[in-house]
Amino acid sequence: MADGTSVSLKGKVSEEEWKTRVDLAALYRLVALHGWDDMIFTHISARVPGPEKHFLINPYGFYFEEMTASMLVKVDLEGNVVAETQHFINPAGFTIHSAVHAARDDAHYVIHLHTDAGVGVAAQKGGLLPLSQNACLLQHQVAYHGYEGLALNHDERERLVADLGDKPLMLLRNHGTLAVGETAAQAWLGIFFLERACRQQIAALSAGADGVLPAPDEAQAETREQGRALPYVAALAWPGALRQLGRHLPGYDT
Repeated sequence: MADGTSVSLKGKVSEEEWKTRVDLAALYRLVALHGWDDMIFTHISARVPGPEKHFLINPYGFYFEEMTASMLVKVDLEGNVVAETQHFINPAGFTIHSAVHAARDDAHYVIHLHTDAGVGVAAQKGGLLPLSQNACLLQHQVAYHGYEGLALNHDERERLVADLGDKPLMLLRNHGTLAVGETAAQAWLGIFFLERACRQQIAALSAGADGVLPAPDEAQAETREQGRALPYVAALAWPGALRQLGRHLPGYDT
């Protein structure tokens, strides 16, 4: 296996593709920084600007904290590598991502995680409950997809995108979390709020199902409407996230 060192692609791809590469590498490292990675498993993908319907995804075998803009692999909707690279991908890992990218024009970035809290809430019958402000903000934004085993069956793609509909977030039952966004910032803020809401639910339920206090109905309705502003807030939060990476995990933009 290659050691992860890649020839820089800066100046060798379009400015639009390079920016997408930098933003996607940042997402990988932010996930690692927050402890949400799963060794070399799970994926984050991005659509390359242009008519070719090409996408970027991580090379198989590297940790998220190692990801750089230049080492990301360009593939088509079937997961076939379409640009010269010393790396390879896990095609099975692109099943979920290819389905969402193909079905949703606004799904420029797709984040899929296997965190303890995310899987824990996805395995609870009630799903995401209105037990925290974060959960209430997301009430109208979360879809659900039943577990069908490892995402190796391409037939599952139609069912997954049907379940996702037009929502930006999903709990994949017994499996994990998913966020889509028109920008890296939107996908990041979505997964951040969803993961926080899941951790808060796990903490609250330590008191037992009878010991928790759901938010009042009126407050739930109010917060649900306020949550519609999250895509706009994302642009404010993203520069700070990049500055945080610069302090703790620099080098993603190489």
